[in-house]
Amino acid sequence: MRQELTALINALKRDKRLKHFDEAAIKQGVVLKILSTLGWDTFNVDEVSPEYSVKGKRVDYALRHGEHNKVFIEVKKGGENLENSQEQLLNYSFQEGVRLAVLTNGISWWFYLPLHEGSWEQRKFYTIEIYDQDVEDIASKFIAFLSRENVISDKAVENAENIYRSKQKQILIKKTLPKAWQKLLTEPDELLVELLAETTEKLCGYKPDNEMVENFLSNFAELTMIKPQPRRVTKVKRTSKSRKASMDNYTGKTVTGFVLGGQRYRVHSWKEMLMKICEIMEERHHDVFAKVLNLVGRKRPYFSLNPNALREPRKIRNTGIYVETNMSANQVVKISKEILALFGYDESDLEIEAN
Repeated sequence: MRQELTALINALKRDKRLKHFDEAAIKQGVVLKILSTLGWDTFNVDEVSPEYSVKGKRVDYALRHGEHNKVFIEVKKGGENLENSQEQLLNYSFQEGVRLAVLTNGISWWFYLPLHEGSWEQRKFYTIEIYDQDVEDIASKFIAFLSRENVISDKAVENAENIYRSKQKQILIKKTLPKAWQKLLTEPDELLVELLAETTEKLCGYKPDNEMVENFLSNFAELTMIKPQPRRVTKVKRTSKSRKASMDNYTGKTVTGFVLGGQRYRVHSWKEMLMKICEIMEERHHDVFAKVLNLVGRKRPYFSLNPNALREPRKIRNTGIYVETNMSANQVVKISKEILALFGYDESDLEIEAN
């Protein structure tokens, strides 16, 4: 089971399309696959009951043994914020006396002990993030909480209770907080970038662009990073030749070109790369290119028919669609991969050359 499960999780990690899947696709392509790997007979409605009725309402899945509901699972579309669905799931679980509940959008998995006292957040005892966490850790927790054997024997609830009560949770949180802060600095979320840009504008009257903010955060991270032991720092000369960036962090790097599907394109800036990828996708998928309008950021859209909705709009050739170009290097790479995923390309289809 574990080997098959880790292979499945690795495949899900590589599939960046999950955040664009609707609820039906998440159910079929993620949830049922995981349940099947965990030993559940997903074709047996007496074991994995879809659209289970709870006083006129419905839960997406009830994992059952005999006449007893063991776990309720509520599924949302890929990338959907789960917070607004907690109350509904926990109320259903409480009414039916279900001791274990799961809320997921395929990427995030929130695990609850519904019968405990406290707020919804307090009853959430564990979170799995498919894209962010270690594969072995994810597999262990899925087995602990959702494997058929553990659920039927009530070992899953016992495992959940142990984590709920364990002081190790607090120790792990304290240990992880500095890593989380470092990750925010080195791979800043767009909300953090926007917040810092807006605060700078309030203080001096000028708003920096996203690339300047991300460069600042990257430099700040280097200054504040705690190293376990002193290291000799060796300066590495940058070559003038184009080469692939060896790291996922492109802050401070200059893009010289990219390879898409085996064909190389030369560009002179990150903005030019973004525009070129948009133009290529428009040429190859003209009839459905408007799907890019569904790509939105945490605070504003990436694409719009209204240029006034964007900070630095540039019109995509042969369309009435504008794209946001006020982006850092890392944001350009992230959005480029999301655009490609939208049209069925794999992340590995894009190779970026930067120095």
